[in-house]
Amino acid sequence: MKIIVPVKRVIDYNVKPRVKSDGTGVDLANVKMSMNPFDEIAVEEAIRLKEKGVATEIVAVSVGPQKAQETLRTALAMGADRAILVMTDDEVEPLAVAKILKAIADEEAPGLVILGKQAIDDDSNQTGQMLAALMGRPQGTFASAVAVDGSTVTVTREVDGGLETVKLALPAIVTTDLRLNEPRYASLPNIMKAKSKPMATKSPADYGVDTTPRLKTLKVTEPPVRSAGIKIADVDALVAKLKEMGVAQ
Repeated sequence: MKIIVPVKRVIDYNVKPRVKSDGTGVDLANVKMSMNPFDEIAVEEAIRLKEKGVATEIVAVSVGPQKAQETLRTALAMGADRAILVMTDDEVEPLAVAKILKAIADEEAPGLVILGKQAIDDDSNQTGQMLAALMGRPQGTFASAVAVDGSTVTVTREVDGGLETVKLALPAIVTTDLRLNEPRYASLPNIMKAKSKPMATKSPADYGVDTTPRLKTLKVTEPPVRSAGIKIADVDALVAKLKEMGVAQ
């Protein structure tokens, strides 16, 4: 079985994003970038399935600028077999990404597409669901456990009320949650091997996808600064303060 794992290049999760002075977006100049953490979990899960003998090939895919090659090389160093970069400098929205992934999946015929449930830059949480709808395939989102058995995959999902387990017929789409696994670090030998692994470069036009944005960002601002808290001596003082603030009567 072949597995496709889409990965996205985002601002590193340890970096505090800065808004541009003109409010047109987030400043990416001289900012450390890395693979979206949820996508790292997806790559790790695909590798584990291959180690179990369930998968035979892992194809990492990214849609983005030329520098996204670094993100794909990270996936290759972790254990992916080859990569496809769909190169564009445009800000590609989730629907366009889903259309590109569908076109790639039509060519590659994977048994599973495993991707992060959301990217930490836009937090859209849409691509996996849109891809499943476009392909007409079953989906298991927010996965905290994945088990492939023959022609089906069982996915334990994290939902508001606890956990939900679904069984999907393959091929299927799975999106990963934080508790699915702990991604491995790429070893130095694997980083060196990744340099020789094949990486194809395509464009959205190669797949017949128009990436023209359907949404327009009007303004980006920093979140309001939280006011400092105060210490209350005792319960009576707390009640009095709440009454003063109009919270209690």
